[in-house]
Parts: sequence; structure tokens; C-alpha cells
Amino acid sequence: MPGSRCPRPALPILRWLPRYSRAWLPLDLLAGLAVGLTAVPQALAYAELAGLPLQYGLYSSFMGCFVYCFLGTAKDVTLGPTAIMSLLVSSYAFHQPVYAVLLAFLSGCIQLAMGLLHLGFLLDFISCPVIKGFTSAASITISFNQIKNILGLQGVPRQFFLQVYETLRRIGETRAGDAVLGLTCLAALAGLRAMKSHLPRAAPAEPLAVRISYLIVWISATARNALVVLFAGLVAYSFQVLGSQPFRLTGSIPQGLPALRPPPFSLAAPNGTVPFLSMVQDMGVGLAVVPLMGLLETVAIAKAFGVANVLGSFVSSFPITGSFGRTAVNAQSGVCTPAGGLVTGALVLLSLAYLTSLFYYIPKAALAAVIISAVVPMFDAGIFLTLWRVKRLDLVPLCVTFLLCFWEIQYGIVAGVLLSGILLLYSVARPPIKVSEGAVLLVQPGGSLHFPAVEHLRGAVCSRALAASPARSVVLDCCHISSIDYTVVLGLAELQQELRGHGLSLAFCGLKVCGTSASPPRARQGDGLSPADPPGLCAGLCPGGTIVTPSTFISQLGWLGALPWRDGSAQCSPNPGFSALRTLFSESSCLQTLKGSSIFPAGRRQVRLWAAVPGQDECGSGRHPWGSDLSSCRAAVWRLQGLVRG
Repeated sequence: MPGSRCPRPALPILRWLPRYSRAWLPLDLLAGLAVGLTAVPQALAYAELAGLPLQYGLYSSFMGCFVYCFLGTAKDVTLGPTAIMSLLVSSYAFHQPVYAVLLAFLSGCIQLAMGLLHLGFLLDFISCPVIKGFTSAASITISFNQIKNILGLQGVPRQFFLQVYETLRRIGETRAGDAVLGLTCLAALAGLRAMKSHLPRAAPAEPLAVRISYLIVWISATARNALVVLFAGLVAYSFQVLGSQPFRLTGSIPQGLPALRPPPFSLAAPNGTVPFLSMVQDMGVGLAVVPLMGLLETVAIAKAFGVANVLGSFVSSFPITGSFGRTAVNAQSGVCTPAGGLVTGALVLLSLAYLTSLFYYIPKAALAAVIISAVVPMFDAGIFLTLWRVKRLDLVPLCVTFLLCFWEIQYGIVAGVLLSGILLLYSVARPPIKVSEGAVLLVQPGGSLHFPAVEHLRGAVCSRALAASPARSVVLDCCHISSIDYTVVLGLAELQQELRGHGLSLAFCGLKVCGTSASPPRARQGDGLSPADPPGLCAGLCPGGTIVTPSTFISQLGWLGALPWRDGSAQCSPNPGFSALRTLFSESSCLQTLKGSSIFPAGRRQVRLWAAVPGQDECGSGRHPWGSDLSSCRAAVWRLQGLVRG
């Protein structure tokens, strides 16, 4: 049909592949190569961090690249092992490849289910202070975990506090060769990173030599991990040829591609077989922490992450997620489509097939320097000062998460989420309530009302209304309230009864229906003003009645004067409510407000409003406050329909 839109392809690759341009191919190839040169050394380092044989880092680095090419929607994102995910695997896989692979499979199933069921909103309950506390603690934990490799120490525990104690106790056993090489690699990585961040872009009009120099420096800074590892490997190989080896080396890595097989659902142990359920129980809370941490920043592509982890488990991969560092390299390389991941994955496969024998000479100190360089930027020292200036209460979940993550990661995350939830619930239970005093007490809650806030609202209203001299009726301005629950309705009914017992009224204004203001009712004969109505501006409300009026009326006039009459008659009487109405209606600035006002229908009986006639005021003194504008006010009051609950 003309004007109809074509249905969007369900498979993301079909959205960009049919319009793929030849001009994009060189950029995708360059970006894929740059990411691959970063991914291979990081894969070896992250496997070491996870406590697994180094080949598992490479096994985890290619499947995500291929899957994301078909299912990815953001061209810059790259999937693979990361420092935080490796730290979590170290905690929940117990340094056993069988547990790590099964954890990848189960995490992928959970992520896939979250994507299909649209459960990403659950991640919204993990606040930014909790995430910052966790990542900052993880940065320190991971960095200190690699100090032992920088110093060449062996047999150091992996628990943080024991690790700190043991490292400081054995500082005298430091191997000079590893320490010098590790610090040199750290300095080189830091220098190349700074060089890239301050490198000015070469303009097309620059001479060819300038542009070539820029390209060389840019490639060197982008592939700094590969260059540093290559340099360290050459140094180690040179010492090996000379017959001495001052460094601790990575050692032999099995050559060849991983076998394609289902993930293991049991574990052979010396004293029997560990069944699937026992393995799941052993991983415990890790089955929730690992998939959720993998989706924190990329929940929009949860299905792609889930499929990548599920399929990755068939090639012995441990859990993967999006890498910020490699994604930044991908974006800076000018990648045009997710096809750049095909080049990265192919490079990892080539490394597994042909280069693993060369990885033998990579010093562990060099890999430790790569890890430390990757995780140091994750520590955000400025967040503490920022929260101190913005909202100091947010420092509580931040500090609790930060400190407890040094003990156990799951304790820090769970405690931070619980504290954030408590602070969130407290704001629900104690919403801000603004109280303005006048002829009546205007109470304006700052947000929706839910059952934990009922007693707080009742206490705030009663303490102010009954303590005033004389006691004042109450107007509840609902302009900021978008929802209430049944318990709140009961609480308001009890509040009305309590005020009624003291001869006071409870009025509502600014009510909403289904989240929006209800449409005004049409005026009918007898509903409001008519020329035959008795003189005087009176509201025939019984004591304790409830009148509902528009929020604009309350917000612009400041308070409501339609108070219950003592006798309910239509005759003028010395009631403060009449004087309030007279004062309000005599303000010329309020006349236009009255003309545009409307009352919200709620199925209750109407309240009659009468207007004064020329020549009479409230007590018949013969002076009319509006003068010639009586007809306009009469029409306005006609539209001012009130709803009363007697």
C-alpha cells in the first residue's frame, strides 16, 4: 500500500548487509585488525586472572565476535572476556574449567530469558553508586592480584586481605627481572595511552609524510598491548637463547581449535561424580551476579549476549560480555558495521591454530602489566566528591559496596542493592509534604501516595490542622499524585472521619483519572448558577462534606474558600468560608482562572454554587465586589461544578 512501511527485519544483520558499501570494507578490516591485536594478549591475561589455563581466554574470544556480527545492533560493541567478568569467574568457577564453561552456558540462558521476557528493568534497581563502588573495588582487587606476577612471587592466596598480607610479608622474595620488566611494561603502556589521548588528528591537507607518521603513531598506541607483549616475549626469548631466564614465563599452550561439544553437566572427581545440581549449588549466587553484571551497560542487546554465551559454552568459553576498552578501540578505528568482528574472530582463530607455540615465551609480568593498565581507569576517585556535593546519602551504598567487595564480591553487591532499595523505599514511605496555612490548610504531597506513607500523611495533616487556632479544614492538593493504592484510600477515609469528628472538612483538588486530568462535565440546568438562585455566594455543604475542585483553582488562589456551612442553608451567615470566597472572587486576577476552571467528575452528587446579585454583598450592604463583571463571573461559576461526599 502507498505510504506503508516495510517490516523491520527480525535478524539485525539483514538491516545493514543489503546496503553494505565497498567503502566500508577497508575501515571494517582496519578496525577488526586493531581490536584483534588488543584482544589476543588481553585474552591470555584475563584467563590468568580467572585462574584458568591460558588457552581458555582465547577460546572465549572468538565466538562472541561471530555471534554479534549476526545479532548485534551497535556497530562499535565487541564481545569477549573482560577483567571484571574474569574476576567473577575466578570467584564462582573455583579455577576449574568445567565450572567456568557451565557458568557461561547458564549465564547465557538467563540473559537470553531476560531479553525475551523484557526483564531488563530489573537492572534499573542496581543504582549507579553500587556500580561505581563495585567497579572501583574490582579495579583495586584486580590490580593488587597482579602485583604478585609483577614481583615474581608464587603461592600467594587469591583472597584480597590474605593476598595483601602475604605480598607484604614476602616482599623480600621479589625477583628483580620480573619487577624490572613489569614496571617497564606498565610505563610503556601508560605512555602509549597518554600519547594516543593527546595525538592531534592529521588533516587531509597535511603532507604525506605527516599523515604516515600519524598513522604509525596511532597504530602503535592502539595496538600497545600487542606491542608490549611482543617486546617482552622477544626479551625473554633472547635470555632463553643465552641460557638464562630471569622471568617467569607463561609456558606451553595447547595448539589447535577447541572441540565443538556441549558444555559439561557433571564433573568427574576422584571420589565420584559431581552431579549437575551440586554444581549449580556450588556456584550459588554467582548464577545471578554473573549474568546481571554482564548486562549492566548493555541490556538493550541482552539476547545477543545470551546467545553468545550459550554458543560459546560449546567451544569451552567462560562467560563474556561487552568490553569497554576494545569497544573504544573499535569506534576510534572508524568501524562502519559489526562485520569488523569477523576479522577479530578470525585473528583469534589464527592465533589458536598457529601461534600458541610462540606464547610460551610471554613473561607473566608482561600479562600482569596489560591487566593493570586495563583496570586502573575503572577506579573513579571523583565519584566520592561528586556524591558528597550532589547527594551525600548516596555515599552510603557506595561505601558499603566498595568495602564489602574486598571481602566477597557477592556480599558487596547484595548489600549495596539492599541499601539502595531501603533508601528508595524510605522516599516512598516519607514523601515530601508541603503544608501552607491560610483560611484552610493546604497540604501538597510531593509525589504519589502508597501504603507506607499513609500514617506519615495522617500525622502531618492532623498535627497541623488540629494544632492551629482556630482549627482549620484541610485541602489535599493531588496535582503531583499519579497513583494511590487501596490502603491509602482507607487511610484517607479514616483521616476524613477524624477531621469530621472535630467539625472540620477534608477537600481534594487536582485529582487525576488514569494518570491525566479528567475532562470537565457539561453544565446542566440546575447544576449551578441560574438567575433565580438566591442571593449570596454560598455553598450548601453539610458539615464534614468533601468538595473536589480543580488544581489550577487551588494553586493560583492559594486556598479554597468553599467550606461547610454550619446549617447547610443557602442564606448568608457569618461563616469564615463565605468571607474567604468573597475575598477570592473579588480579586480581578483570579477571574480568568475561574473562567477556565473545571471540576472533575467522580460520580458523586453535585454542589450548588450561588453568586451574588448586583447591589448586595454577603450581608446585604448593597455593594457588589465585581461591579460590571457579574455576568462573566456568573458564567464562570456555572462551570465550577463541585462534587460532594456528605
